[in-house]
Amino acid sequence: MTVGTKMKTCLANLKSVQADLESFALETNNQMVKQTFTQFADQTKSIAEGLQARVLEIEEQEPQFKGS
Repeated sequence: MTVGTKMKTCLANLKSVQADLESFALETNNQMVKQTFTQFADQTKSIAEGLQARVLEIEEQEPQFKGS
């Protein structure tokens, strides 16, 4: 597995975790817990956005990673 493939897999996993956290936030009636899950989802989104930017940079610099 190439670095590009690993990064894309990691990105997909982060997006899945973000969606799960958002779902947990919607499913609870406890405002404190809802806020915590929302905060975790926001942090995960930020990490995913940073990784996405890096994936795009790598694809521009190393075209062979585009197909992975």
